[in-house]
Amino acid sequence: MNLNYSYGRGGKGSVGRRLEKAGAAAGPRLRRQISTAKATIFAESSPALTAQVHLLRLALNEAEAVAGQTLYPELVFPVLATEKVQAVIAWVARQQTVRQTSAVFALAA
Repeated sequence: MNLNYSYGRGGKGSVGRRLEKAGAAAGPRLRRQISTAKATIFAESSPALTAQVHLLRLALNEAEAVAGQTLYPELVFPVLATEKVQAVIAWVARQQTVRQTSAVFALAA
């Protein structure tokens, strides 16, 4: 991040340097917050997806990547991750229904 502002007495780039330092200091804290939220959502959701845990991990990783591109990843991640996990659960349920229906039709043929 290279911001070149010339405000106040700090001289050229002082605002950019302060923002960069603040961002660097917040990085580990944000990673811990997201990691904790990710582990919590995984623990709560994994019983519903015992056979498809890899899809759960993929959904959480995708949510983390997308949230990391926003200004407030610690706020976006939990909501986005929950939505993605719900979508995976719905997809798995739909696949089970399709498999059961296919088996019934296979027996009828």
